Amino acid sequence: MAFPKHLRLFEMGARDGLQNEPGPVIDTAIKIELINRLSETGLTHIEAASFVSPKWVPQMGDASAVMTGIKRKPGVTYSALTPNLKGLEEAIAAGADEVAVFGAASEAFTQKNINCSISESLERFAPVIELAQASNIRVRGYVSTVMGCPYEGEIDPAQVAAVSRELLDMGCYEISLGDTIGVGTPMKAKRMLEAVSKQVPVEKLAAHFHDTYGQALANLYAVVEEGITVIDASVAGLGGCPYAKGASGNVATEDVLYMLNGLGIETGVDLNKLAQTGHWITQQLGRTSGSKVALAIGCQ
Repeated sequence: MAFPKHLRLFEMGARDGLQNEPGPVIDTAIKIELINRLSETGLTHIEAASFVSPKWVPQMGDASAVMTGIKRKPGVTYSALTPNLKGLEEAIAAGADEVAVFGAASEAFTQKNINCSISESLERFAPVIELAQASNIRVRGYVSTVMGCPYEGEIDPAQVAAVSRELLDMGCYEISLGDTIGVGTPMKAKRMLEAVSKQVPVEKLAAHFHDTYGQALANLYAVVEEGITVIDASVAGLGGCPYAKGASGNVATEDVLYMLNGLGIETGVDLNKLAQTGHWITQQLGRTSGSKVALAIGCQ
């Protein structure tokens, strides 16, 4: 299959990238500045916050302040993760353009995380999706552990397909397939996508691959070759999975963009502005960028 001419990058740095950041809670002003800088790079979709309990995710405790404090750029969609009705109501009040619900393809992962089965977790999303749709807010669905689980090991692609189809049928406009612990390889990614695309049209799917084993770019190349046109990534490679020993977190948006540019795929995103933004946020966090491209072009 030929590569697509255009591809949409879905920036996760401000939410998935920062939610598990160790140490003191990051200042709200820094989060707002990060999102404002990302808005100037040409990105069209930025996940800005997660409306979850501060008890469980302290770094996202200021979600409302972040969403109401950002400078919104026309043409940019600012989204938020909303696991329940309370979170959705707060997100709506804060002006979220769209929201997301977060499921998993692993029974063991679901039980360990939220103490219920996959089917029960999906049932909990029904009122969230219903209210969002009634409020004219689109809902994105995440499926985690699509290529491996820290508790269950290998995941059957048919199970990934079944959960993805459920979310689509419930009203999610797009399903993001997450290799949560970054154990995927290109062939595994292709086989997983082949199974899922029989249940969900490939144009309604996105890839969200972590880079624990250094395979994320290769895996993304493999699924873009098969028709994926939406990629989730995190500026400077921010973020990590608390369930995977040694997990290096999300694939860096800069590195994905460099690869896409080399393939002649248009995204509308400015690589230098993005790399500078990654450099800035990692300075605020007291570390170097996790992006190889940013380091190569001198952002250090």
